[in-house]
Amino acid sequence: MGRNVTRWCIAVVAGVLLLTGGGCAKVDAPAGELPAPVALPEQAPELTAEPSGTPGTDELTATPVAVESMGAAPKASPSASASASTKPRPKPRRTTPTAPRAVPKPPTETQVPPAPPKPAPTACKPSYKGDQASRAQAKAALTDAAGRTYWPTSAPDIRIPLNLIKATAWQESGWQSNIVACDGGIGLMQVMPDTATWMNQRFGQSYDVWDYRDNAYLGGTYLAWLTKYIGDMYFDADYRLDADLCTTELNSCLLNAIIAAYNFGHGAVAREGQPLAIPNPSYVRNVRALMTECECLGF
Repeated sequence: MGRNVTRWCIAVVAGVLLLTGGGCAKVDAPAGELPAPVALPEQAPELTAEPSGTPGTDELTATPVAVESMGAAPKASPSASASASTKPRPKPRRTTPTAPRAVPKPPTETQVPPAPPKPAPTACKPSYKGDQASRAQAKAALTDAAGRTYWPTSAPDIRIPLNLIKATAWQESGWQSNIVACDGGIGLMQVMPDTATWMNQRFGQSYDVWDYRDNAYLGGTYLAWLTKYIGDMYFDADYRLDADLCTTELNSCLLNAIIAAYNFGHGAVAREGQPLAIPNPSYVRNVRALMTECECLGF
């Protein structure tokens, strides 16, 4: 019985040691019986997305436009920097001026507008016919005229700058749509009736010179025709009307030539076999100043 008591005591002591984690029982236990470790919160695997700038983010690419146009579902948008890199870059724009030819090419246009009339007597006062369009209406008409593509097939690059058409209308009529000048000029752009008839025939149009919207289109069409006519003869089809291409010489750029021809006619500016001429420098300087300083630009 003493042995039994001794064995029983040993068993009790061993049990106590196991319950209290003491002793070497934990180390001596076989590896297969160790309890699986429990992951603490700070040891949990990361589930958040990679921060921007990591390789995983930079590798994102947008679905090609051609694929999306066929109905493919768009993918997640990449970062701003990646999106910017996938946009097509605009074509480089020429910045160097094209000097006018000393000897122009023969004109390609054989149908030319009629010559302008002789100046009216200075004592003559203009008359008015019909209702006056508001400044908002005039602005809308001139803006629409500037936004057109006048030569979509042979010269789609020709554009009439909005500040040019606004300044020309201010110089010509002060944006008065119902004014009739002593020399016969009509409306916003002071279009001559014979010039309007020629342009309607030349381009298959049916614009009414007495309607302020059509008047703006006719004026814009005439500026576009002059751009192509003079641009082909003197500037090798470089139709840019940028003011920064002009130097202090008035005959240095296409813009000045177009302004001069609108007032004096194409024949006084572009002469076969002769250099480009600016016969009306005061008019050109006035319009050029109005292109940047006219109060009409703020209407």
